[in-house]
Amino acid sequence: MKRFVLLDTAVIPDNGGALCLFEYGDDFVIKIQGGHGGQLMNTRMHGSEDALAEIPCKKVAARPNPRVLIGGLGMGFTLASALKHLGDNGTVVVAELVPGVIEWNRGPLGEKSGNPLRDPRAEVVNADVAKVLQAEPHGFDAIMLDVDNGPEGLTQEANNWLYSLDGLNACAQALRPRGILAVWSASADRAFSARLNQAGFRAEEVKVFAHGNKGTRHTIWIAEKRQG
Repeated sequence: MKRFVLLDTAVIPDNGGALCLFEYGDDFVIKIQGGHGGQLMNTRMHGSEDALAEIPCKKVAARPNPRVLIGGLGMGFTLASALKHLGDNGTVVVAELVPGVIEWNRGPLGEKSGNPLRDPRAEVVNADVAKVLQAEPHGFDAIMLDVDNGPEGLTQEANNWLYSLDGLNACAQALRPRGILAVWSASADRAFSARLNQAGFRAEEVKVFAHGNKGTRHTIWIAEKRQG
């Protein structure tokens, strides 16, 4: 019988909480320690994480030397998907707040996603994605956010700023003309769709399966920065 085996715990900076990496049979699982205690992600179900990068990267891949930003390394599947669909001339910057998550992806966990951190086109930054995008006006062709459970922060209250109107305006400033903002969420949120429109994006909600073509579905907002 499979059972959860705790491999490591990583403190979330400025939060007081922690993420826990478990081995579960042939898979890995990341959970939040205490409090909610919920499962954030696992290596068996990552279809929506793949789609979070595939959809926007396909839209910008033909641009000269496309550069994209991923908020949240997770288990590396979004990064692997971005590298796959961006092309040889692309660059992927990943902002990950929790140092332990980066180390997990450099170890056995990384093998599940094909060790994307070893790709020379990938650059990982141990920092809050909000600070990275604010530091680079017009620096990215696409931004992909998967830093929490969606517009309502679960692991870190500070994440709420990213999904606010101010945060979305900052994303728009960090994007190049006709840039794409892609946001992952466990569920739909009408208020968030309205905020994207206020921030100058044309947005659509895309429903994608977490695994295969049945069962749980997640929401991805694909929002294109309007001209002017």
